[in-house]
Amino acid sequence: MNDEAATVDPAPSTGSGTSVATVAVGADHAGIALKAELVEHLGARGIEVLDLGTHGSERVDYPDFGAAVGRAVAEGRAELGIAVCGSGLGICMAANKIAGIRAASVYDATSARLSRQHNDANVICLGERLTGPEVARDAVDAWLDAAFEGGRHVGRVAKLDALGGSTP
Repeated sequence: MNDEAATVDPAPSTGSGTSVATVAVGADHAGIALKAELVEHLGARGIEVLDLGTHGSERVDYPDFGAAVGRAVAEGRAELGIAVCGSGLGICMAANKIAGIRAASVYDATSARLSRQHNDANVICLGERLTGPEVARDAVDAWLDAAFEGGRHVGRVAKLDALGGSTP
């Protein structure tokens, strides 16, 4: 894997009044077409993309790319992350193994928006075999334009973060 940053204009303000400068993206071989659509869409929004691969159709393992996206966000190389595989599930499990990551598998604008508002998701995961490009773009927009609501959700998110590194 190599890191390829596509720099576009400075980050715009989203509908929530927050700005996102960089989004890390990654996909396995089953998600490269949708990843390409989303990279283009993010660029059109003026968001810098840190493209963590894959860049070809050869078979690769989704845990490598879910973890790469999670690490980029956890290390501060990107504010948010988007990961894509065939279903959006396995890559999400991998991203969630990284400390500090709250990855949500989303399938439409509503699930994406709620993942940000209620769960403060810093990574979303999509399935190319389950979600078409238009729905995926709408989901990404809803997620980027939403803000964490805080309030009753703060304690719940703190509990999620406290689970990191726990043993069964």
